[in-house]
Amino acid sequence: MPIVHSFDPPERFIAGTVGEPGSRTFFIQAVDGKQIVSVALEKQQVEALAQRVDELLDEVIADGTARVVVPAVAPLALVDDAPLALPIEEEFRAGTMTLSWDPEDERVVIEVFPIGEEPAELADGEDPVEMLLVRLEPGQARAFVQRAESIIGAGRPSCPFCGHPIDPDGHLCVRANGFKRRDP
Repeated sequence: MPIVHSFDPPERFIAGTVGEPGSRTFFIQAVDGKQIVSVALEKQQVEALAQRVDELLDEVIADGTARVVVPAVAPLALVDDAPLALPIEEEFRAGTMTLSWDPEDERVVIEVFPIGEEPAELADGEDPVEMLLVRLEPGQARAFVQRAESIIGAGRPSCPFCGHPIDPDGHLCVRANGFKRRDP
């Protein structure tokens, strides 16, 4: 029987990081009471998830059939800038993530599977060993997007010439023929 970390809805669902820019570990974290589930993932996965959640909510607004108010921006009361809840213990590293809109409950549904437990790779009838299942109200989902975009933007600045991140001591820019650039 699989371990399903289920939150419907969580008190908090946030993206966060541990470490300094350039060597940060990214997490998504769901919290409900004393239950804390932290899943490690790549920066690009956080970025893709936030972008798709935002697009999904925009599609729900455009469809016009939702009975609940789907905010265009994160409601101020739901903005969560607090740090990740402690203890931060990685349950698993994210592989495949699925995203959908539940029209009956009018919630965003996010499923996260560990690397190697992707649904497409499992045999018919076989369940994943573990997964995170989060059902978010539309306002919570917009607040997640806002926070995720904020933490992604808080990393190292990008080189205006090649787009690669600039370390504090500069970087070898491919557009500068191997010369080290120090200023963005």
